[in-house]
Amino acid sequence: MSSPNILSGKDQELDHMRHSCAHILAQAVLDMFPEAKLAIGPTTDDGFYYDFDLPRTLIPEDLDILQEKMEQIAKDKQSFKRVDGDIDKAIDFYKKAGQPFKVEILEDLKKEGENNITFYENLDAEQNVKFVDLCKGGHVEDTSKSGAFKLHKIAGAYWRGDENKPMLQRIYGLCFKDKKALKVHMQMLEEAKKRDHRKLGKELELFDFNEHVGPGLPLWLPNGAVLVEELEKLAKEEEFKDGYERLRTPHITKGKLYEMSGHLDHYKDSMYAPMKTDGEDYYLKPMNCPHHHMCFKSNPKSYRDLPVRFAEYGTCYRYEDSGALFGLMRVRSLQMNDAHIYCTEDQFLDEFIKVTKMYLRYFELFGIEKYVMRLSLHSKEGLGKKYLNEPELWGKTEEMVRNAMKKAGVEYIEVEDEAAFYGPKIDIEVWSAIGREFTLATNQVDFGVPAKMGLAYTDENGQEQVPLCIHRAPLSTHERFIGFLIEHYAGAFPTWLAPVQVRVLPVSDKFLDYATELAEKMRGEFVRVEVDDSKEGLGKKIRNAELKKIPYMLVVGEKEVADNKVAARNYKTKKQVVVDKDVFIDKVLDEIKKRSSTPFVESM
Repeated sequence: MSSPNILSGKDQELDHMRHSCAHILAQAVLDMFPEAKLAIGPTTDDGFYYDFDLPRTLIPEDLDILQEKMEQIAKDKQSFKRVDGDIDKAIDFYKKAGQPFKVEILEDLKKEGENNITFYENLDAEQNVKFVDLCKGGHVEDTSKSGAFKLHKIAGAYWRGDENKPMLQRIYGLCFKDKKALKVHMQMLEEAKKRDHRKLGKELELFDFNEHVGPGLPLWLPNGAVLVEELEKLAKEEEFKDGYERLRTPHITKGKLYEMSGHLDHYKDSMYAPMKTDGEDYYLKPMNCPHHHMCFKSNPKSYRDLPVRFAEYGTCYRYEDSGALFGLMRVRSLQMNDAHIYCTEDQFLDEFIKVTKMYLRYFELFGIEKYVMRLSLHSKEGLGKKYLNEPELWGKTEEMVRNAMKKAGVEYIEVEDEAAFYGPKIDIEVWSAIGREFTLATNQVDFGVPAKMGLAYTDENGQEQVPLCIHRAPLSTHERFIGFLIEHYAGAFPTWLAPVQVRVLPVSDKFLDYATELAEKMRGEFVRVEVDDSKEGLGKKIRNAELKKIPYMLVVGEKEVADNKVAARNYKTKKQVVVDKDVFIDKVLDEIKKRSSTPFVESM
């Protein structure tokens, strides 16, 4: 299906260009470092990368040298040729070539029953082999058709993401179909650097990470705590309107609970190690679902009680690999906008649509105009391993989700082999104001775990039935969603969300009493307001407020005091208006109450 709001699918031509660039990069690296050990070189959303074990640490200047070598390889018009080979011969070839990472990949493939593999060779005009790599393809016809590319950064990466394995050097490259598209993307990356949530988080004093606390465990500072509380307030209001009840559940639990639910089998590698207490294993909570199931089970339910909608901003803990941690986007402590809806099969359609419409309300509120809803399906090969072995239920529930999305009139794409272990789901990817992509929210169907945990309700005939469960998290986690919002708004939050909404700037100490009285009146209306009582000049005070991206600056001097007014300056519009102080308070309160993204001064 297609829509201006969603991706139409992967661009195969561009993907082949990027895959070809990865091979060209590896060839250039071997030319510069003949002893280099090659690992893997996949494509990315904006280009490609390749991991290497090199004789020395790369420096930024090396990228310029490698870029020149790649450009020469592209000019040489080396053709890409697919070669099918025997896996044992391939292992022997790479052993002799001194390429241990390729040997490891091949030996693992052999264990999985693979006997034949494919290589791609780079051939010059005389058909001499200039480079060869283990690869499934595909590629462009020759190196000159590999698009416009640019090497742009170096990073470290553990082999296979395992911190117990060697640390490799990763070279990232950008690749687009032409130089114009590449230039546009590079400009976007420069803007993204300015909006980086880690940089702005520090400048705006939103959050911190401390080595004495531990990696991936964010500390929310007062300004960041405001963001957390405002989002939670928003969610509670929206969920109250839609009939949710709130829960609170503990941060730890017995491992037996996760054995019952099946989560221990599927998520143990992502959980913190157990704590032995009273002879039993206790785990830090990695997800809220099993706890909510126990709440549902705490008293008998009739069909008249359904649907039951339980919501909680519960803190969960996941032991992400240290190499995967990234600011607020991937952490080990996360507060999730979680809820579970228990319903009958007949109620499912309306409940799933209601959740989907909640997502759309949030998108409108935050100005998210570009998004894609992905229906993540199971795969037949994964049944009994990655997924519950219930082929009929998989087919039935996947069709139920399709019907709900169609009835809601919401476009979506389908992706195989990305479902949850207990059922299909809608995963939502959004794009920020500068076009950066985020996987943000989820809406999941669970047909398996309620039965495993003995959840039941009595139907109209007095028979016990198992409810369907919908897992949903439209605002993701506080951590990821706030990371997204920081970059989306470039740290300049709308007034309702801003940590400090108003800063009063007295021109001199003579007007400090008026400024303080004004601030106290606003604080009485729960406006987050500060008074700049520093000895700085007015220009510096304005500059300081702008650096903190405070929505409203109120300048008060002799004329304002005499007329009982304020000179209100807005950060976003840079517009300044002189208004009665009570008019300003009424206007800003209305803007906050409506959660408007448009400053009231725009209409004055």
